[in-house]
Amino acid sequence: MVQIQVLLIDNAKFLIKVMKKVTQKELINNIKELLDEIIKTGIPLEIDKNGKLFQIIPLEKPVETKDKLKNLTFKPDVIEGNPDDLVNISWEQEVNIDLS
Repeated sequence: MVQIQVLLIDNAKFLIKVMKKVTQKELINNIKELLDEIIKTGIPLEIDKNGKLFQIIPLEKPVETKDKLKNLTFKPDVIEGNPDDLVNISWEQEVNIDLS
């Protein structure tokens, strides 16, 4: 299992995936599954052989198996009021940007 660390910076949470650590024996017994996991997640694998550490690092980015747009859900109650009113909003008075 991959460990997850939560890093707090200015009250914002960031999830950091930490590499999995296995022994040489675990690597030998589960090489196919471990390599598949590296390909899927893109997270390196650390191997401990008698106190000496090695890493298996993917050279390519992980393969995306899901279409991220399919995760979107319809939320009809997000806008309060008439959605057509959003088209005519003038933000010039609200935003003070000096472009010079």
